Amino acid sequence: MPEAKVRTLLAVLLAHRGRPLSVARLVEQIWGDDPPEHPAPALQRKIWQLRRTLDQAEPGARALVESRPPGYALRVEETAVDAGSFRALTGRARESADPRERARLLTEALGLWRGPAYADFTEADFARAEINRLEEERLLAVEERAEALLEAGEHDRVVAELGELVAAHPVRERLRAAHMRALHRLGRQSEALGSFRELRSHLREEQGVDPEPAVVALHQEILEQRVAGGSGGNLPAALTLLVGRDDAVADVRALVSEGRLVTLTGSGGVGKTRLAVAAAQGLVGEYPDGVWLVELAGPREPSETSVSGPPAETVAVTLDLRDGAGLGRGGRDQRAPRGELTRLVHAVRGWRALLILDSCEHVVDQAAELAGALLRGAPGIRVLATSREPLGHAGEVVWTVPPLDVPDPDADPAEIARAGAVRLFVARASAAAPGFRLDAGNAADVATLCRRLDGVPLALELAATRVRALGVRDVLCRLDDRFRLLASGHRGAPPRQQTLQAVIDWSWDLLTPRERVLLSRLAIFGEGFTLEAAEAVCSGPDLPEADVPDLLARLVDRSLVAVVEGPRYRLLESVAEYGLRRLCEAGELPALRRRHTRHYLELAERAEPLLRGPAQFETTRRLDEAAANLRLALDGAVRERAAEFALRLVDALAWYWFLRGRWSEALRSMDCVLAIDPAAPARLRARVGAWEAGITVLNGGPVDPRAVLGRFDLAEDPSGRARAEWFLSFALYGGDLRTAESLADRALAGFRAVGDAWGVAAALTTRAAQAIAGGDLVTAEDAGERGLAAFDRIGDPWGRLYAMESLTVLAEAHGDHARARRLHEESLRLADKLGLPVGTWARGTPIAEAAPRNADDCR
Repeated sequence: MPEAKVRTLLAVLLAHRGRPLSVARLVEQIWGDDPPEHPAPALQRKIWQLRRTLDQAEPGARALVESRPPGYALRVEETAVDAGSFRALTGRARESADPRERARLLTEALGLWRGPAYADFTEADFARAEINRLEEERLLAVEERAEALLEAGEHDRVVAELGELVAAHPVRERLRAAHMRALHRLGRQSEALGSFRELRSHLREEQGVDPEPAVVALHQEILEQRVAGGSGGNLPAALTLLVGRDDAVADVRALVSEGRLVTLTGSGGVGKTRLAVAAAQGLVGEYPDGVWLVELAGPREPSETSVSGPPAETVAVTLDLRDGAGLGRGGRDQRAPRGELTRLVHAVRGWRALLILDSCEHVVDQAAELAGALLRGAPGIRVLATSREPLGHAGEVVWTVPPLDVPDPDADPAEIARAGAVRLFVARASAAAPGFRLDAGNAADVATLCRRLDGVPLALELAATRVRALGVRDVLCRLDDRFRLLASGHRGAPPRQQTLQAVIDWSWDLLTPRERVLLSRLAIFGEGFTLEAAEAVCSGPDLPEADVPDLLARLVDRSLVAVVEGPRYRLLESVAEYGLRRLCEAGELPALRRRHTRHYLELAERAEPLLRGPAQFETTRRLDEAAANLRLALDGAVRERAAEFALRLVDALAWYWFLRGRWSEALRSMDCVLAIDPAAPARLRARVGAWEAGITVLNGGPVDPRAVLGRFDLAEDPSGRARAEWFLSFALYGGDLRTAESLADRALAGFRAVGDAWGVAAALTTRAAQAIAGGDLVTAEDAGERGLAAFDRIGDPWGRLYAMESLTVLAEAHGDHARARRLHEESLRLADKLGLPVGTWARGTPIAEAAPRNADDCR
């Protein structure tokens, strides 16, 4: 449209498409206040030019401009105009129940926008209403697309796309709510709360109103970390493609959608866990509270002295559900249910989540009890279990994971190539031996090998790693020899278990002696290990520490060791069981257990002081990764009745357990190690006893502080006594205030005597909180300021958060709302990083409970 007035004519007709406009109105819109001397003929010339241009673009298009009383109209199908196509796509999106499909349709609709509507006519009267209407429809589609992406679990995309839009439209509350949810689900809670404050400020300044109730409720839920979908779960990223399981994945997803308890059964190595994870990855968007993988394998050598907790505690740890609330002061809510399973059900009763309970065969009865309790008490929870046997629960849907389909060796090579077992074998063989491919020359051998291995995925992967060195034919021949050798020794085992046993045996025979030594020793670890741990625990006179990295890399290449995030390593369960058996046969197990315990004791003791300084976050994360091995090490010390080792380990882990809210695990471990030997070193027994007493108080139980501290009379440990006095004082806050104050004063003197700067800061901060509770705001302010300054120097995030709690209350009490807000915002940031439920850490007294809310609402 080269001529400006012709473009204006088209725009006017488009804005009123399908409706005739009079000659007078068209003349007014085109020429405005300066009409031509002869308007009608002038308009006819513009109509002729428009028709000619349309006809040149597409023959016959001149007919779109009709002469219709009282003037002219543009007759065009709605979907022939981008705006019409946009409305059609958004309409289809609103009819879809699938969030991913909604997001796709809305993305396509928004893609039709290549700039502002009627960009050349933004000031024209005829276009203004249409521009506003189209822009509102666009923003509505943006909001709906953001909500669909949130449902689908794509929180990062929402944050990336909405940032500029929120800034451009600061008072659109639905847009702001989607932005807040996305930020929160990415763990950026402080930013989510800041976004709410911006909205509230704009609304009050521009419109004199507060946010609508739904957005206010969302803000409060984020404060208390009750927003659904606060995390998308913990599914691991797939390091390799799941081959040959497309139909199985679809079947499992359908079963999970229809039933609340689905159990995948099958022999070891058949791929139950990988199938469960792959199926669940496509369901993430259906569960606002996430899809969670819970590993229930537990110790491979269960014993009566094990300190490992029940499956319900494992689930709670995986979901990061804490015993108590926040900083822990004031004790557990007395209305909260008791018992790990009951507390778990109580915590998730309003969730919509999918739990994958993996390796249930190790705790099948407890897993069945857990699943039953969750199904009864939490209607939004679904369970996908993996086990070598069914759980036996009413309503359970059992689906046996089949091996991969195998071809007939006499089939056509193209047909052989389509079989799932062949596809997996070729994928893994080509990864191990670049250049390997299936062809007419080796197709029959590959098919025979896959049939010989019964289509068991782990067996196929182990065999594929040897193709580079041996070739397919030689691998097949050697495996046939191994099967004949083992046939008589495994007649009682199921056929597929015999197959896997034979392949692992064969893989073992092909290892070098030092590779065998390392593989068997790696079985001592639980749920993974670092290279550093492998070097420390597995090396010895027969295996130099410097050789471990190279040997470990070779085992990874052989698919006997898997690489997981970190980087960390782990043995597949079937390989770990085999390695442990070999370790026992070699007579190395007792000595290796002791090395394992010693290594993790040293790790915990090195980490303990770091938990009270700037490395707190990183150290907590490292201990989280090592948690399974720390429990295993404690199990080993208790089994060997090594009281000193066990007490040292528990003493080193006590503050970690407190920070992570794992009070049940702490109490169970402390009770167990204190029972080993009453004659163990008095200093260690006194320390562990004090930790146990303090956590018992936090957990709502009774304790006699004098009896607890009396144990230090037998030990020369002034530092331990001061720490015990402080922790008891801290725990008693909200209870016996007079006793708590006396303990804090004694702790402060003790810390100063031994030069413990962290202890002095903690005792000052506790005295500040106690002074607030007693109404002495002068003492509170002095102690609180000194406590915060000390924690700032030390760099302890938890300590700073603890100190800022009292100072926020004091700032609010003094009317210093600006400082209260600054302190509160910094508290939110720290609590977010610590994983504490923001807005609940200060529970314990009415004034403390009110502090975060008042600071946030201050003007």
